[in-house]
Amino acid sequence: MKFDIKDPGLAEAGRLRIEWAGRSMPVLKQIKERFAAEKPLQGVTLGACLHVTTETANLCEVLALGGAQVELCASNPLSTQDDVAASLVEHYGVSVYAIKGEDTETYYQHLNAVLDAAPNITMDDGADLVSIIHSERKDLIEGIIGGTEETTTGVIRLRAMAGDGVLAYPIVAVNDAMTKHLFDNRYGTGQSTIDGMIRATNRLLSGSYFVVCGYGWCGRGVAMRAAGLGAKVIVTEVDPLRALEAVMDGYQVMTIAEAAPIGDFFCTVTGDIGVIRQEHFLAMKDGAIVANSGHFNVELDLEGLDEVTEASREIRPFVQEHTMNNGKSVYVLGEGRLINLAAAEGHPSSVMDMSFANQALCAAYMKANAAELEKQVYTVPADIDAEVARLKLEALGVDIDVLTPEQEEYLNSWTMGT
Repeated sequence: MKFDIKDPGLAEAGRLRIEWAGRSMPVLKQIKERFAAEKPLQGVTLGACLHVTTETANLCEVLALGGAQVELCASNPLSTQDDVAASLVEHYGVSVYAIKGEDTETYYQHLNAVLDAAPNITMDDGADLVSIIHSERKDLIEGIIGGTEETTTGVIRLRAMAGDGVLAYPIVAVNDAMTKHLFDNRYGTGQSTIDGMIRATNRLLSGSYFVVCGYGWCGRGVAMRAAGLGAKVIVTEVDPLRALEAVMDGYQVMTIAEAAPIGDFFCTVTGDIGVIRQEHFLAMKDGAIVANSGHFNVELDLEGLDEVTEASREIRPFVQEHTMNNGKSVYVLGEGRLINLAAAEGHPSSVMDMSFANQALCAAYMKANAAELEKQVYTVPADIDAEVARLKLEALGVDIDVLTPEQEEYLNSWTMGT
């Protein structure tokens, strides 16, 4: 078995952490039992580009028990948990290519190592595997039946490819499942982003001005948690409906140019490029703290910041001080990469339980239905979404009502009035 990890000696520590995370993933546990018995992925080589965390390890175990040969690389250079990578190799038989802090060259070598296994199904978080396949490894396309995509940024890229008519195989947008983005994006990103920013800085949020750039589901979650810790939240947006919603939720809404001189903390969660630019860094307070929780660090104009930086140093782990030519300093967290994974541990396992349940079920769905699917981006089938919600409620011990026959008839009738 091929792999490239930091230290195989970390495996036992990783195994214990994987077990701990698994205790909060009851839906995935039920799917694991089903997959072990039914082997829905038998004969499949599955190439996964995901954050190498304890939650991902539990997903990989399910996929392997379902019959898949799993090849895994990191979807971000700073998101790997090295002890987890070691345990996946040592205890779960998964080929892992991931080292926390790997440089860009190594990152792409690891992506290509996964592709060297000629996967039949791709499982992406950010669409990097798909992008390389379509640009540099087109020879692999004939053997690929389909794929899945975990995050908003990846879905945006894939829909653009489908719109241009270049997407070469069907992909299920797991991010679009209600049981994914309503919970993972909002509650997972909200808690873990704040966790990462506090771990990196040990600064108090209460009483500060906290600027959230983007008010999608991730932005809603970050704003909610920052406000809950006593911060005065400012939201920047380009979408009038989301901006209006932020106003109605009680936040100040303004442009990033207006927010730059006010904010003490900044966090981007947009999925777009150049959200905080050079002119915004220059306008910030001395000591402003800037982080990103979108998938790629391009949300921050780091090149533009470097152009006006006269001195730079790492003042704490994951905290880079930039002293600019106007005499002020700003602090960029985690190299501008996903702060919740760079400086913390990512989403809590209980919320990833639903996201990765969707991934497992959608991988099985793809194997069973790929022949009938077109080269498009598909939403998660409604029955899979509902099944994940049902299993989660069951695990939580929550019962809900069932429509009576009379209620069903009323909802389906147009003749019954008041």
